[in-house]
Amino acid sequence: MTSSRVPVPTGFRVIALLFMFGVLASLFAAITLLFPGTALDAAWSVNLAGHTGLLRLGAWAVLLMLGVSAACATAAYGLFTGRPWGRAFATGALGVNLCGDVVSAVVRHEPATLIGVPVALGLIVYLWKVPL
Repeated sequence: MTSSRVPVPTGFRVIALLFMFGVLASLFAAITLLFPGTALDAAWSVNLAGHTGLLRLGAWAVLLMLGVSAACATAAYGLFTGRPWGRAFATGALGVNLCGDVVSAVVRHEPATLIGVPVALGLIVYLWKVPL
């Protein structure tokens, strides 16, 4: 029996690659939080406040980063394989990121985080405008 499966749009694959970067970044963060005080901590120089906040969470921060990594991997797999649930899962993940950017801008007075809002919105709109 042959499959008449429609090819996955290139844009979905590109967004899936962005999620794969999220997998690697969050795994790296989990490792640096699990083993603080190593040379790997130098990577946190771009976000010292984030590093400090996560260190305060202790083991929960490691679990949080592992959860983020698993969520990114799930979204990436769903998008790479063209699954409808992958589009929905990726939309949810992007929505959570979007909300986090807005909260950071308002609560922590970091307006630079708002740059993520139009990016996330654009990706969400694309995911739902392009047929699967």
